Amino acid sequence: MARHYLSHRHCVNSPIIHLWVLRILMSLGGHRNFIRSRDFSDDELAEVLGLGKWLDTEDREFDAAEVKKVLTDQLRLANKSPTPALPPILKANIERLAMRVGMNQVECSILAFAAMLHHEDTLDKGADTLSVIATSDIASVLAKILDLPTSDVRTALANQGVLARSGLLTVDRSGAAPLRSKLDLLSNQFADAILGTETDPLNLLRDTVAPSPPARLSLQDFSHINEALTILRPYLARVIKEGRSGVNIFIYGPPGTGKSELARALAAELRCELLEIASEDDDGDAVSGERRLRAYRAAQCFFDQRHALLLFDEVEDIFSNGIAQFGNRSTAVRCKAWLNRTLENNRVPTLWVSNSIQGIDPAFMRRFDLQIELPIPPRHQRERILQSVCSDLADTRTLAIMAGAETLAPAVVERAANVVRSIRTDIDDDHRTSALIWLTNRSLEAQGHRGIDLSEAAGSPEDYDIALLNTDVDLDTIKANLLKQASARICLYGPPGTGKSAFGRWLALQLEKPLVLRSVSELSSKWVGESEKAIAAAFRQAERERAILMLDEVDSFLRNRAGAREVWEVTQVNEMLTRMESFEGIFIASTNLMDSIDPAALRRFDLKIELDYLRPEQAKQLLLRTCHTLNLGEPTQNDCLQLSRIGCLTPGDFASATRRHRFSPFGSINALVTALQMECALKPNRAQSMGFLS
Repeated sequence: MARHYLSHRHCVNSPIIHLWVLRILMSLGGHRNFIRSRDFSDDELAEVLGLGKWLDTEDREFDAAEVKKVLTDQLRLANKSPTPALPPILKANIERLAMRVGMNQVECSILAFAAMLHHEDTLDKGADTLSVIATSDIASVLAKILDLPTSDVRTALANQGVLARSGLLTVDRSGAAPLRSKLDLLSNQFADAILGTETDPLNLLRDTVAPSPPARLSLQDFSHINEALTILRPYLARVIKEGRSGVNIFIYGPPGTGKSELARALAAELRCELLEIASEDDDGDAVSGERRLRAYRAAQCFFDQRHALLLFDEVEDIFSNGIAQFGNRSTAVRCKAWLNRTLENNRVPTLWVSNSIQGIDPAFMRRFDLQIELPIPPRHQRERILQSVCSDLADTRTLAIMAGAETLAPAVVERAANVVRSIRTDIDDDHRTSALIWLTNRSLEAQGHRGIDLSEAAGSPEDYDIALLNTDVDLDTIKANLLKQASARICLYGPPGTGKSAFGRWLALQLEKPLVLRSVSELSSKWVGESEKAIAAAFRQAERERAILMLDEVDSFLRNRAGAREVWEVTQVNEMLTRMESFEGIFIASTNLMDSIDPAALRRFDLKIELDYLRPEQAKQLLLRTCHTLNLGEPTQNDCLQLSRIGCLTPGDFASATRRHRFSPFGSINALVTALQMECALKPNRAQSMGFLS
């Protein structure tokens, strides 16, 4: 904390500081450290106290006893005189604060002294002569300096006193320390502010609590949490109107989803002030959790008569207990009793915002009126946001592909778009889109997410043909029934490459529903319990977006529990079964290992559809299409005969060969068929020849 060194003349002309320093030296014994056998411990302090003639030992021999007598006489005269007044600006501001928060005269005197101690170098130097002070001695020390009853000072410094409850002044109870360190003011700038100019008490909080910027969004932009808003909006309107206490809302979700903007939109909708607890000081340095809680206390005292909401953003440093195993506890846990009381009695409704709900003590969470999750918006809303934010930087197809990125938060897109616009005159029009994608991907990857690949289709493949799926089920009939029912649990099983994952994309396109696709790698975690949470989150997301949920390689989570060796293997299956049972949408699971799935899971599927290797006529049809796509001409009878001998072809094999053609073009249809043979030769337990001629 920066100190403010003022001129000696200023200090000499401050009688109240002179009196306090004399009491520190002579009533509390500071002279023992200040007056040494041959000189002073601090020449500047001696000069201020009028002891300059002993500083030049060449003209006068230093006499410690005489110096002590001079200071004793000064203190005696000062104590007989009327108590000097505080600086006018400080006095006026203290009086305004007293009216605002209800301080008595003792509390005003203590706060004025603490402000001067933090602001005036001379007073701080005098206090340093006491060396370190134990917490138990603070009340008696201040009582001596301010000439107040010790019992009154002790009451004023108590945790339940006005000074502590308002956050204006607290005693650091962590151990012995210099007096200045033991008296902790609301903020680093508080002493400057209260001594600098006469001002409204609210301005004294400007570095800790500040008006929030105007809302840039409306509640309509948060339609994906409309169910929560139908409760939250009227509830806040009611409690603000009635002046109800103990109102706290917890809003959480991934970074960039607009949690702070939601708070601003709510305040704008309710036509009330929104005041933010600062997370950094004027120098841009982070403010500690404990100091932010102090600012919150002050705001509760200062703004309780205002038509206002408080926004306490980035509360992870307050509540997170993630490193407790190393002996550290969160700020909230260290202040648990006080914080619990606050959450039950705070007079200004508060919106607490966090990126995560993990690691927060349930004892705190149950005291919030509402816990609202703000997820990344669903696809249709992401596409609308992209159109509004960067339609001038990318075409509709590109924006549709970007909207398909489920982890793409609005703030990421907006920030990337702003960067590109700032340099748009320095890059070609053709490069703006690539710059937008590049910046977006860097942000996604830095957060541990997969980037956007423009080479991928924006949605389900339009050329997907269910006639090329080898199954004994009428898929068109299933599609027609799902248009009516919109609820089913379907298991797709069969060899790799037979079109299981593509079927989910095709069905989502046919039903005009979003698709939430998850693989085992996205849901698995090495930490116990985290996979279950990921599974639950996938189902919740599908419910929110009214989407089809498809899980690839579901056998990893539905493995037969009879062979389980670890408890977590059973809990994962149980979690999956529970979510499947309660899910009201369309759930599609795909697996290559049907035999390993738990029998209880098999019973829960409404449909179990096998997708097998291509039938002979399907293989021939797909060969014709592939040859046409690759401009290889018409296959001969010999080509078809060679194809018929392969025996375990899938649509995926043809897709693989087509991708290979981009890098190593086939010179003939025979080369294509040979490539297909090589694909199948690598398959374990490959089927025998189909044995047909065309």
